[in-house]
Amino acid sequence: MSDADSATRRDVSTGSGLTRRRVVSATLGAVALSAASRRPEAQAQSPAAGALRQSVCRWCYARTDLATLAAEAKRIGLASVELLDPDEIATVRAAGLTCAMVNSHPLWNGLADPKHHEACLAAIRTGIDAAAEHGCPNVITFSGNRRGISEADGLEHSAQALAEIVPYAEQKGVTICMELLNSRVDHPDYMCDRTRWGVDLVERVASPRFKLLYDIYHMQIMEGDVIRTIRDHADAIGHYHTAGVPGRHELDEDQELYYPAIVRAIVETGYTGFLGQEFIPRPDADPFASLAHGVAVCTV
Repeated sequence: MSDADSATRRDVSTGSGLTRRRVVSATLGAVALSAASRRPEAQAQSPAAGALRQSVCRWCYARTDLATLAAEAKRIGLASVELLDPDEIATVRAAGLTCAMVNSHPLWNGLADPKHHEACLAAIRTGIDAAAEHGCPNVITFSGNRRGISEADGLEHSAQALAEIVPYAEQKGVTICMELLNSRVDHPDYMCDRTRWGVDLVERVASPRFKLLYDIYHMQIMEGDVIRTIRDHADAIGHYHTAGVPGRHELDEDQELYYPAIVRAIVETGYTGFLGQEFIPRPDADPFASLAHGVAVCTV
Protein backbone atom coordinates (compact mmCIF):
# COMPACT_ATOMS: atom_id res chain seq x y z
CA MET A 1 0.00 0.00 0.00
CA SER A 2 1.12 3.59 -0.46
CA ASP A 3 1.94 5.82 2.50
CA ALA A 4 -1.57 7.26 2.26
CA ASP A 5 -3.08 3.79 2.11
CA SER A 6 -0.95 2.75 5.09
CA ALA A 7 -2.27 5.68 7.07
CA THR A 8 -5.83 4.76 6.10
CA ARG A 9 -5.26 1.19 7.24
CA ARG A 10 -3.88 2.43 10.56
CA ASP A 11 -6.58 5.00 11.25
CA VAL A 12 -9.65 3.11 10.06
CA SER A 13 -8.93 -0.55 10.64
CA THR A 14 -7.77 -0.07 14.19
CA GLY A 15 -8.49 2.11 17.10
CA SER A 16 -5.47 0.77 18.98
CA GLY A 17 -2.86 2.17 16.59
CA LEU A 18 -2.47 -0.62 14.03
CA THR A 19 -1.90 0.20 10.88
CA ARG A 20 -3.59 -3.23 8.59
CA ARG A 21 -15.68 -22.91 -5.03
CA ARG A 22 -16.45 -23.44 -7.81
CA VAL A 23 -17.64 -20.47 -9.81
CA VAL A 24 -20.39 -18.57 -8.02
CA SER A 25 -22.55 -18.93 -11.09
CA ALA A 26 -21.94 -19.56 -14.77
CA THR A 27 -22.57 -15.92 -15.53
CA LEU A 28 -20.28 -14.55 -12.82
CA GLY A 29 -17.60 -17.05 -13.78
CA ALA A 30 -17.74 -15.82 -17.36
CA VAL A 31 -17.44 -12.26 -16.13
CA ALA A 32 -14.43 -13.19 -14.06
CA LEU A 33 -12.56 -14.44 -17.12
CA SER A 34 -13.71 -11.93 -19.73
CA ALA A 35 -12.15 -8.66 -20.78
CA ALA A 36 -15.43 -7.00 -19.99
CA SER A 37 -14.81 -7.67 -16.31
CA ARG A 38 -12.32 -4.83 -15.99
CA ARG A 39 -14.97 -2.62 -14.41
CA PRO A 40 -17.31 -5.32 -13.07
CA GLU A 41 -20.95 -4.33 -12.86
CA ALA A 42 -22.60 -7.63 -11.92
CA GLN A 43 -22.62 -8.65 -8.27
CA ALA A 44 -22.51 -12.16 -6.87
CA GLN A 45 -25.91 -13.58 -6.10
CA SER A 46 -24.93 -16.79 -4.31
CA PRO A 47 -22.34 -17.74 -1.69
CA ALA A 48 -18.83 -18.79 -2.63
CA ALA A 49 -18.42 -22.54 -2.68
CA GLY A 50 -14.79 -23.09 -3.57
CA ALA A 51 -11.89 -24.89 -1.98
CA LEU A 52 -10.82 -21.91 0.15
CA ARG A 53 -12.76 -19.71 2.52
CA GLN A 54 -12.38 -16.10 1.49
CA SER A 55 -12.16 -12.92 3.51
CA VAL A 56 -12.08 -9.17 2.89
CA CYS A 57 -9.71 -6.72 4.56
CA ARG A 58 -11.51 -3.97 6.43
CA TRP A 59 -9.15 -1.10 5.56
CA CYS A 60 -9.77 -1.49 1.82
CA TYR A 61 -13.41 -0.49 2.42
CA ALA A 62 -12.69 2.33 4.86
CA ARG A 63 -15.60 4.46 3.67
CA THR A 64 -18.12 1.71 4.36
CA ASP A 65 -19.73 1.18 7.74
CA LEU A 66 -18.49 -2.11 9.22
CA ALA A 67 -21.99 -3.56 9.62
CA THR A 68 -22.73 -2.76 5.97
CA LEU A 69 -19.44 -4.28 4.86
CA ALA A 70 -20.19 -7.43 6.86
CA ALA A 71 -23.67 -7.72 5.33
CA GLU A 72 -22.30 -7.29 1.79
CA ALA A 73 -19.49 -9.76 2.45
CA LYS A 74 -22.02 -12.29 3.70
CA ARG A 75 -24.20 -11.79 0.62
CA ILE A 76 -21.27 -12.25 -1.73
CA GLY A 77 -20.27 -15.45 0.03
CA LEU A 78 -17.28 -14.46 2.11
CA ALA A 79 -16.63 -16.11 5.46
CA SER A 80 -14.73 -13.28 7.13
CA VAL A 81 -13.97 -9.58 7.45
CA GLU A 82 -10.40 -9.30 8.69
CA LEU A 83 -7.87 -6.85 10.11
CA LEU A 84 -10.29 -5.80 12.81
CA ASP A 85 -9.63 -4.48 16.29
CA PRO A 86 -10.86 -6.68 19.13
CA ASP A 87 -13.86 -4.43 19.81
CA GLU A 88 -15.00 -4.71 16.17
CA ILE A 89 -15.20 -8.50 15.99
CA ALA A 90 -18.67 -8.72 17.53
CA THR A 91 -20.10 -6.70 14.63
CA VAL A 92 -19.04 -9.23 12.01
CA ARG A 93 -19.95 -12.14 14.27
CA ALA A 94 -23.50 -10.74 14.37
CA ALA A 95 -23.57 -11.04 10.57
CA GLY A 96 -22.55 -14.69 10.74
CA LEU A 97 -18.91 -14.08 9.81
CA THR A 98 -15.57 -14.47 11.57
CA CYS A 99 -12.42 -12.34 11.60
CA ALA A 100 -9.67 -14.35 9.95
CA MET A 101 -6.90 -12.00 11.11
CA VAL A 102 -7.11 -9.82 14.24
CA ASN A 103 -5.12 -6.58 14.52
CA SER A 104 -2.29 -5.98 16.97
CA HIS A 105 0.52 -3.38 16.71
CA PRO A 106 1.66 -0.88 14.02
CA LEU A 107 3.51 -2.34 11.06
CA TRP A 108 6.44 0.11 11.19
CA ASN A 109 7.25 -0.49 14.91
CA GLY A 110 7.71 -4.23 15.12
CA LEU A 111 9.56 -7.14 16.61
CA ALA A 112 12.89 -6.54 14.87
CA ASP A 113 13.61 -3.65 17.25
CA PRO A 114 13.81 -4.56 20.97
CA LYS A 115 12.64 -1.11 22.04
CA HIS A 116 9.18 -1.96 20.65
CA HIS A 117 8.91 -5.41 22.20
CA GLU A 118 6.93 -4.45 25.28
CA ALA A 119 4.25 -2.56 23.34
CA CYS A 120 4.08 -5.11 20.54
CA LEU A 121 3.78 -8.10 22.84
CA ALA A 122 1.05 -6.42 24.86
CA ALA A 123 -0.91 -5.72 21.66
CA ILE A 124 -0.41 -9.26 20.39
CA ARG A 125 -1.59 -10.69 23.70
CA THR A 126 -4.72 -8.54 23.54
CA GLY A 127 -5.33 -9.77 20.01
CA ILE A 128 -4.85 -13.39 21.08
CA ASP A 129 -7.35 -12.99 23.90
CA ALA A 130 -9.94 -11.51 21.53
CA ALA A 131 -9.30 -14.16 18.88
CA ALA A 132 -9.68 -16.96 21.41
CA GLU A 133 -12.86 -15.43 22.83
CA HIS A 134 -14.50 -15.15 19.40
CA GLY A 135 -13.08 -18.27 17.79
CA CYS A 136 -10.88 -16.37 15.33
CA PRO A 137 -7.82 -18.22 14.00
CA ASN A 138 -5.05 -15.63 13.63
CA VAL A 139 -3.44 -12.47 15.00
CA ILE A 140 -1.18 -10.32 12.84
CA THR A 141 2.33 -9.13 13.70
CA PHE A 142 5.05 -7.26 11.82
CA SER A 143 8.82 -7.08 11.78
CA GLY A 144 8.70 -3.29 11.65
CA ASN A 145 11.25 -1.10 9.88
CA ARG A 146 14.98 -1.77 9.90
CA ARG A 147 16.21 1.64 11.08
CA GLY A 148 19.79 0.48 10.67
CA ILE A 149 19.29 -2.92 12.32
CA SER A 150 20.93 -5.75 10.37
CA GLU A 151 18.82 -8.61 9.04
CA ALA A 152 20.66 -11.05 11.31
CA ASP A 153 20.02 -8.94 14.39
CA GLY A 154 16.42 -8.30 13.35
CA LEU A 155 15.90 -12.03 13.00
CA GLU A 156 17.35 -12.67 16.45
CA HIS A 157 15.34 -9.87 18.06
CA SER A 158 12.12 -11.10 16.46
CA ALA A 159 12.77 -14.67 17.57
CA GLN A 160 13.41 -13.49 21.13
CA ALA A 161 10.14 -11.56 21.23
CA LEU A 162 8.16 -14.42 19.75
CA ALA A 163 9.64 -16.85 22.27
CA GLU A 164 7.84 -14.81 24.94
CA ILE A 165 4.39 -14.79 23.30
CA VAL A 166 4.15 -17.96 21.21
CA PRO A 167 3.58 -20.23 24.25
CA TYR A 168 0.56 -18.09 25.10
CA ALA A 169 -0.70 -18.43 21.51
CA GLU A 170 -0.24 -22.20 21.77
CA GLN A 171 -2.20 -22.25 25.01
CA LYS A 172 -5.05 -20.27 23.43
CA GLY A 173 -5.06 -22.12 20.11
CA VAL A 174 -4.38 -18.97 18.05
CA THR A 175 -1.75 -18.54 15.33
CA ILE A 176 0.45 -15.45 15.14
CA CYS A 177 1.22 -14.49 11.53
CA MET A 178 3.97 -12.10 10.47
CA GLU A 179 3.16 -10.29 7.24
CA LEU A 180 5.58 -10.17 4.32
CA LEU A 181 5.49 -6.64 2.82
CA ASN A 182 7.37 -5.05 -0.05
CA SER A 183 10.00 -2.43 0.73
CA ARG A 184 10.40 -1.30 -2.89
CA VAL A 185 7.09 0.52 -3.42
CA ASP A 186 4.84 0.67 -0.36
CA HIS A 187 6.87 0.16 2.81
CA PRO A 188 10.46 1.43 2.49
CA ASP A 189 12.80 0.02 5.13
CA TYR A 190 10.44 -2.78 6.23
CA MET A 191 12.53 -5.76 7.32
CA CYS A 192 10.36 -8.83 6.62
CA ASP A 193 10.34 -8.14 2.88
CA ARG A 194 11.62 -11.49 1.58
CA THR A 195 10.14 -14.94 1.96
CA ARG A 196 13.49 -16.47 2.92
CA TRP A 197 13.91 -14.13 5.90
CA GLY A 198 10.39 -14.96 7.07
CA VAL A 199 10.93 -18.69 6.64
CA ASP A 200 14.15 -18.47 8.63
CA LEU A 201 12.19 -16.86 11.45
CA VAL A 202 9.48 -19.53 11.31
CA GLU A 203 12.17 -22.21 11.51
CA ARG A 204 13.85 -20.41 14.41
CA VAL A 205 10.59 -20.16 16.39
CA ALA A 206 9.62 -23.76 15.54
CA SER A 207 5.98 -23.62 16.64
CA PRO A 208 2.82 -24.46 14.69
CA ARG A 209 1.38 -21.27 16.20
CA PHE A 210 3.75 -18.95 14.35
CA LYS A 211 3.48 -18.64 10.56
CA LEU A 212 3.84 -16.12 7.74
CA LEU A 213 1.14 -14.04 6.14
CA TYR A 214 2.16 -14.40 2.50
CA ASP A 215 0.89 -11.31 0.69
CA ILE A 216 0.90 -12.20 -2.99
CA TYR A 217 0.87 -8.57 -4.11
CA HIS A 218 3.86 -7.62 -1.98
CA MET A 219 5.92 -10.70 -2.84
CA GLN A 220 5.27 -10.32 -6.57
CA ILE A 221 6.84 -6.87 -6.29
CA MET A 222 9.82 -8.12 -4.26
CA GLU A 223 10.48 -11.57 -5.72
CA GLY A 224 8.05 -12.83 -8.32
CA ASP A 225 8.06 -16.62 -8.82
CA VAL A 226 4.95 -16.73 -6.63
CA ILE A 227 3.70 -20.25 -7.32
CA ARG A 228 7.09 -21.90 -6.85
CA THR A 229 7.58 -19.99 -3.60
CA ILE A 230 4.16 -21.05 -2.30
CA ARG A 231 4.88 -24.69 -3.12
CA ASP A 232 8.37 -24.62 -1.60
CA HIS A 233 7.38 -22.90 1.63
CA ALA A 234 3.76 -23.93 2.19
CA ASP A 235 4.49 -25.26 5.67
CA ALA A 236 5.62 -21.82 6.80
CA ILE A 237 2.54 -19.97 5.53
CA GLY A 238 -0.56 -19.48 7.66
CA HIS A 239 -2.55 -16.92 5.64
CA TYR A 240 -2.69 -15.29 2.19
CA HIS A 241 -3.61 -11.85 0.83
CA THR A 242 -4.44 -10.83 -2.73
CA ALA A 243 -4.25 -7.66 -4.85
CA GLY A 244 -3.52 -6.77 -8.45
CA VAL A 245 0.01 -5.87 -9.55
CA PRO A 246 0.76 -3.11 -10.38
CA GLY A 247 -1.55 -0.68 -8.60
CA ARG A 248 -3.08 -2.86 -5.87
CA HIS A 249 -6.47 -2.77 -7.59
CA GLU A 250 -8.92 -5.38 -8.90
CA LEU A 251 -7.87 -8.89 -9.92
CA ASP A 252 -8.55 -8.13 -13.59
CA GLU A 253 -6.75 -8.29 -16.95
CA ASP A 254 -4.90 -5.03 -16.28
CA GLN A 255 -2.63 -6.70 -13.72
CA GLU A 256 0.15 -9.22 -14.24
CA LEU A 257 -0.82 -12.08 -11.91
CA TYR A 258 -3.11 -14.94 -12.92
CA TYR A 259 -4.94 -15.62 -9.69
CA PRO A 260 -6.83 -18.80 -10.66
CA ALA A 261 -3.50 -20.61 -11.11
CA ILE A 262 -2.10 -19.14 -7.89
CA VAL A 263 -5.14 -20.20 -5.88
CA ARG A 264 -5.02 -23.69 -7.38
CA ALA A 265 -1.39 -23.94 -6.30
CA ILE A 266 -2.35 -22.87 -2.78
CA VAL A 267 -5.09 -25.49 -2.63
CA GLU A 268 -2.74 -28.18 -3.93
CA THR A 269 -0.42 -27.61 -0.96
CA GLY A 270 -3.22 -28.77 1.34
CA TYR A 271 -3.81 -25.30 2.78
CA THR A 272 -7.19 -25.03 4.53
CA GLY A 273 -7.08 -21.48 5.91
CA PHE A 274 -8.40 -18.19 4.56
CA LEU A 275 -7.60 -16.15 1.47
CA GLY A 276 -7.95 -12.45 2.22
CA GLN A 277 -8.95 -10.03 -0.56
CA GLU A 278 -6.80 -6.94 0.07
CA PHE A 279 -7.12 -4.98 -3.15
CA ILE A 280 -8.34 -1.38 -3.27
CA PRO A 281 -11.32 -0.95 -5.63
CA ARG A 282 -10.74 1.72 -8.28
CA PRO A 283 -12.54 4.99 -7.61
CA ASP A 284 -14.76 4.54 -10.68
CA ALA A 285 -15.80 0.99 -9.76
CA ASP A 286 -18.71 -0.36 -7.71
CA PRO A 287 -16.67 -1.60 -4.72
CA PHE A 288 -18.91 -4.57 -3.98
CA ALA A 289 -19.08 -5.60 -7.63
CA SER A 290 -15.29 -5.51 -7.58
CA LEU A 291 -15.24 -7.64 -4.44
CA ALA A 292 -17.66 -10.16 -5.94
CA HIS A 293 -15.52 -10.33 -9.05
CA GLY A 294 -12.36 -10.94 -7.00
CA VAL A 295 -14.12 -13.71 -5.11
CA ALA A 296 -15.14 -15.34 -8.38
CA VAL A 297 -11.61 -15.12 -9.81
CA CYS A 298 -10.26 -16.89 -6.73
CA THR A 299 -12.98 -19.55 -6.67
CA VAL A 300 -11.43 -22.84 -7.73
